[in-house]
Amino acid sequence: MVAVIAIIVLGVALSQNVVYFRTVTEAVHNRSSEGTSRFRLAGGVVDGSIVETKQGVITFKVTDGKHTVVVKHDGDTPALFKNGAPVVCEGHWASKTGAEVFLSDRILIKHGAEYTPPKVDTKKATKS
Repeated sequence: MVAVIAIIVLGVALSQNVVYFRTVTEAVHNRSSEGTSRFRLAGGVVDGSIVETKQGVITFKVTDGKHTVVVKHDGDTPALFKNGAPVVCEGHWASKTGAEVFLSDRILIKHGAEYTPPKVDTKKATKS
């Protein structure tokens, strides 16, 4: 009985920490049912849409080729963030009904399998 309760508690705890992944089209179609729940929005940064503000918020558009949404991001952007970059933004829809503005606080950059880390000379490393 204790094992069953532990599994149920673990299942509930894990399900509350899950952040769902949506394409822009999926997110737009599910906009009304999503409410302000957190999820990840995936798409490409629209060329020429990046605008930085004095408050440290960056605004840009993300598209999947079918739909486009405005993303307002509060926080640092990854080094590889740029026009045309494939991104996954974590956040939620703005609370205004009908507005297709996604409020993000985390941006992940998707990169291809060809990525290789820089070579490091471990022979010259200092011991701490």
